[in-house]
Amino acid sequence: MSATDGPTAAPPAKLVVQHVSKWFRTPRASVHALDDVGLDVDGGEFVCVLGPSGCGKSTLLDIIAGLTLPDKGEVLADNILVRGPGRHRLVMFQESALFPWLNVFGNVMFGLRRAAGLSGAQRRQIAEYHLNLVGLAKFRKAYVHELSGGMKQRAALARSLAPDPRVLLMDEPFASLDGMTREQLYFDLQRIWEERKKTIVLVTHNVREAVCLGDRVALMSPSPGRIREEFAVKPPRPRDINTAEVATIAQRITSALKGLQCDAS
Repeated sequence: MSATDGPTAAPPAKLVVQHVSKWFRTPRASVHALDDVGLDVDGGEFVCVLGPSGCGKSTLLDIIAGLTLPDKGEVLADNILVRGPGRHRLVMFQESALFPWLNVFGNVMFGLRRAAGLSGAQRRQIAEYHLNLVGLAKFRKAYVHELSGGMKQRAALARSLAPDPRVLLMDEPFASLDGMTREQLYFDLQRIWEERKKTIVLVTHNVREAVCLGDRVALMSPSPGRIREEFAVKPPRPRDINTAEVATIAQRITSALKGLQCDAS
């Protein structure tokens, strides 16, 4: 591995979500979270799943990750049925979930603990590369309580990328950050995606965020969640969330979203 090129990335995986439905049942109630969801994501594609709160976005992400099993339907990753969590499909959550007893370097190294065939020196080199990738090399010895919200999410991103997953699943990772920090991370994530070419599925309720980041936006209906419409996003990267191009596409999607919410009411 060279210091400039970084480690060779595993080939991104293609995802196929077929006729996925999910219910959450208790003795007193049954919630129909997802209904006959279908979604194809090409290898190396960046897809944003957008919808109102409670539409099942996070449930869909959990099913793709293998953290939750569907009641009907299936998910395939490169034609292999997803039956549970796997090291090639990693999730980055809204909260950084960093270990407070480890410093930034230790947290990234922790993500490499199950990487097979690597020496200790190789693990350290990979961790250093990803800290540079997310701009945290100078903070490698810092602990969680010493980091800003944006720095925590950078550290979480480095920890997620270091094991070289073929799919990165992101569950509203920027929702709790202030506007300026989010906008900088939008640029950073686009740069990292261009460099590492991972398959990324990001769920969000922020329309402009979805347009800024995604190759495609899949719009979900209110509960039970269904993929009701998809929008291709063509402006070249890096995209600025404040441009007229992003605003125009976001307005189209917002109008479609309002239509779905009216139909559900």
